[in-house]
Amino acid sequence: MGSVSDSEIVETGAGAARITWHPAEKPRLLLAVSHGAGGGIEARDLQALAGALPPLGVSVALVEQPWRVAGRKLAPAPKTLDTGWRGLWPALAERGLPVVAGGRSAGARVACRTAAELGAAAVLALSFPLHPPGRPEKTRAAELLGAGVPTLVVQGGNDPFGKPAEFPEGPHELVEVACADHGFAVPKRAPLTQQDALEVITGSAAAWLGGLAP
Repeated sequence: MGSVSDSEIVETGAGAARITWHPAEKPRLLLAVSHGAGGGIEARDLQALAGALPPLGVSVALVEQPWRVAGRKLAPAPKTLDTGWRGLWPALAERGLPVVAGGRSAGARVACRTAAELGAAAVLALSFPLHPPGRPEKTRAAELLGAGVPTLVVQGGNDPFGKPAEFPEGPHELVEVACADHGFAVPKRAPLTQQDALEVITGSAAAWLGGLAP
């Protein structure tokens, strides 16, 4: 397990954000990942990455958006989320490492929308919400396809926000977590356990990050 340093409060144009650092001993990359609109950095996939990646030379920064730090229950508009992400980016970049932008759900959309302008080395999109549940015509594919940097999508096989087969072809890579929902939870009767599902996430992310240019 990577050690955890103190959390850091960073002021942004959308309010105060919080970064919780999980540093690698000899890092070659920094993965910064944010949460979705319905939860925080306690999400199972974010916590699994924070535990698995630092021993592999990837520092992990778990990012809490200002609305979450302020204790609000509802996420603001995408423009405000992007403002918060842009505002905390200098605190990530000052570590002197290539920064991979990431997030789950709404956080993945933010990472995709801002990757090119901020100079992200790549994007890790967890549970990318391709469309609202039951509304495939309301596609957000343009955000994913427009990231402009190497992108890995890790998607649950039963995600109502977009199953893997619904994703368009593009420059991104896609890994399916069989039977998993939007939060990567798997049914008890599934052929894989919850731990198996998390290992698919961490293993695929580690392999992909390992293939990025240092």
